[in-house]
Amino acid sequence: MSEEKGFELPRSLYKEFKKMSREQMQAVLTDIYKQVAASIETASVYLDELRKAIGSISGIGEKRLDEIMNVIERFVSRDDTSSLQNTTE
Repeated sequence: MSEEKGFELPRSLYKEFKKMSREQMQAVLTDIYKQVAASIETASVYLDELRKAIGSISGIGEKRLDEIMNVIERFVSRDDTSSLQNTTE
């Protein structure tokens, strides 16, 4: 087991969970998921600055830089669900 201590479920909440129907549990877990998803900070990348930094690498010409930036822009423009799936696999 990990030495980090995660969320600790209070006994009172555990007892409430045990009394819930499947539909109630689904609603509660969906609400928790939405709250967590909304609170996650997304990393922001400034593409112009990234382009400058990659362009400053020796041996990277304008054509290669355009190819690299196209790949990055395709990856960044994916919707959040596909990005999440890729990081959890």
